[in-house]
Amino acid sequence: MDKLINEFSIGLFFWQLVLFVGLVLLLRKFAWKPILDAVEKREEGIQNALDAAENAKLEMQNLQADNDKLLKEARAEREAMLKEARELKNKMIEDAKSEAQEQANKMIEQAQAAIESEKKSAMAELKGQVAGLSLEIAEKVVRQELSNKDKQVELVESMLGDAKLN
Repeated sequence: MDKLINEFSIGLFFWQLVLFVGLVLLLRKFAWKPILDAVEKREEGIQNALDAAENAKLEMQNLQADNDKLLKEARAEREAMLKEARELKNKMIEDAKSEAQEQANKMIEQAQAAIESEKKSAMAELKGQVAGLSLEIAEKVVRQELSNKDKQVELVESMLGDAKLN
């Protein structure tokens, strides 16, 4: 019986080996290839996703850099515009001040000229009035002086005497 068990064990081993090899060949042809293909596809998908993530990360960095650059340019432009507006405001204020000063000076000059003109006019009128009053006074004095004949003769002699001395 030992011999039978031995033969049976060898035969069983042989058939198990044949079945195992057959199973491996069948699995290799029908199972391993699809499994390996699926693993490779999965690996490619993962790699593509990693590449896409890396590209997205780089693109985000580029966008961030562009945004930062645009933001800096916008800030610089805003500062330039504010500076220009301040300068324009200051120039307008200075122009208004100088124009106001010029107009004030013109008004002062006109007022001084008007005052001088009024002063001359008043002086001329005063001189005219003084001259008129002086003539009236002189006329009255002369009438009184000349109303008397003796005084007339005396006045004429006095004037002749003054004329001779000169």
